[in-house]
Amino acid sequence: MKMLHCGTIGIKMALNGTKLLLLIDDEPAQCRLISALASRAGFRTIYARDAETAIATLGTQDGMMLDAIILDHWVPGSEATELIIELKARRPALPILMLTAVGSIAEAVDAVRAGATDYLIKPVAPESMLQALNAAVESSRDDGELRPLSEKISVPLAFEEIVGAAPAFRAALAIAAKAARARVPVLIEGEGGVGKEVIADAIHAASPRSKMPMLKLNCGAITGNLLDSILFGHEKGAFTGAFDRKIGLLQQAEGGTIFLDEVDRIPPETQVRLLRFLKHSDIQPLGSPNSFQLDVRVIAATNRTLQREVEKDNFREDLYYQMNVVQLTIPPLRDRTGDIPALARHFLARLALQPGLRSLGITDEALSLLRSYRWPGNVRQLQSVLFRAAVMCDHNALSCEEFPQIASFVAESGDAEPHLMNSPEGIGITLYCEDGNLRPLEEIEADVIRLAIGHYRGRMTEVARRLGIGRSTLYRKLADLGIDNAA
Repeated sequence: MKMLHCGTIGIKMALNGTKLLLLIDDEPAQCRLISALASRAGFRTIYARDAETAIATLGTQDGMMLDAIILDHWVPGSEATELIIELKARRPALPILMLTAVGSIAEAVDAVRAGATDYLIKPVAPESMLQALNAAVESSRDDGELRPLSEKISVPLAFEEIVGAAPAFRAALAIAAKAARARVPVLIEGEGGVGKEVIADAIHAASPRSKMPMLKLNCGAITGNLLDSILFGHEKGAFTGAFDRKIGLLQQAEGGTIFLDEVDRIPPETQVRLLRFLKHSDIQPLGSPNSFQLDVRVIAATNRTLQREVEKDNFREDLYYQMNVVQLTIPPLRDRTGDIPALARHFLARLALQPGLRSLGITDEALSLLRSYRWPGNVRQLQSVLFRAAVMCDHNALSCEEFPQIASFVAESGDAEPHLMNSPEGIGITLYCEDGNLRPLEEIEADVIRLAIGHYRGRMTEVARRLGIGRSTLYRKLADLGIDNAA
């Protein structure tokens, strides 16, 4: 079994800007699919069908020019984790993505411990693979825990489960909760990673459409003609290569919701068709003489300010106003650092439920360090950092030692923790209801007690001492508030 490569031609292509990908897989159909997807992101793919060939490839001319590796979990000739260890030993800075057919976090834990940058679930969603591949390669240096890791525990949350007490964030949630009950379009703006999709999921879950499908599409990962076909569908023979009739996502979402991410990237011709749908609720598939009505709620998201894109003539003004019936702006994490302790404990609690991971605390010093960092990747980056730290931690609680890259960046930037100690944002306890009003005092008290129990890892004498109450009082409050001792 031989590796396919193009020798000197490959080197010239790499030098001219084409990125080079090594795909380790013995399944021809999957190789063709991955190669086609990677080419859309500017990658040329070379192949190895087994572990031995993959290792040998690193020493070839093409192997010296590699930008990334993708390997199948079931690669013949070696356990995937063993192969990752071997590859990282030979090329420490080379990003490695693992393909797995099972959506198990246990495999991710093993892969990350072995040195993998990320992992992808088969069948691979095109936008997910392109995002993960580009994220892994864009960083020219080894960023350690700062390297983005795709979110793998993204179970949809209800509004009451979304963590955040910052006033601007709670105000956005309150608007979203009210909008959920209506059919009107919603536009969510915010930097990448702030949780726009999380909010969209909550809107759908709280709406009368919750029993119907919610379909999602990243508009930035698809070219114009293909985007038209995916959204609106097409008839057989509508264009070259249209061998069969295709039902579009809008029709598939009938009665439910469609979430359009990176909506600012929609090309002009598709903007016209989407405007028609928002105004009249009807679509006309490509190549069809007929149109028909649909009942679909549109939630759009963008990491840009769409009004500015309108002013620059990159986005239709009439489409903007059709989408912008309800607008939410999600603040970046650096503007709500008081939420970081609660977010950290929330993510650690969810991670602890996954196979291969365990319950972990986090020290006050580590939380202060995390609050000192500016988080360009926002909440998504925070989750990735905590995931990697939890995988690698050998203690009962995460300390500053688990975040060396964060510490280095904070030190280089000159940020210090004293300015955080008197922050008006609080310690991350949720103070507001989804309607923007304060929560009842007993609920806040219950959260404080739960936080203390978790922080002091169930040592009730210490919990009582730190809260300034007696043990008997503490246990009485546990009973009155319905709190489990293991909270």
